[in-house]
Amino acid sequence: MAIDKQNKQAIHDALITDMQRRIFKQYNARKDEFNITDEDYDVAQTLLIDRVLHCNNMNDINDLLVEYNDLFTSYDELLVPTIDGTLNYIVGLLVKQCELHKQPV
Repeated sequence: MAIDKQNKQAIHDALITDMQRRIFKQYNARKDEFNITDEDYDVAQTLLIDRVLHCNNMNDINDLLVEYNDLFTSYDELLVPTIDGTLNYIVGLLVKQCELHKQPV
């Protein structure tokens, strides 16, 4: 399923925000264990953003999530590698983003 051009930016933004949060969480949890540097973290973030910006359809997003499946902590959190699981994940991110915009500042 191709992503409409008008929706692509919102989906990319939601994906980048969530995936960056996950990389940061994993980086903090494992930096001493694997001797990960800040430069490694920056490279991981750059590669992630580039990869997300090249997602043009649900299959691309599914491939991305399969590639980054180690960022997800449990099977219940994301049903990868199914397209249904990917679609539910994206819809969940967009719903969460809408709820955040509703909250008073």
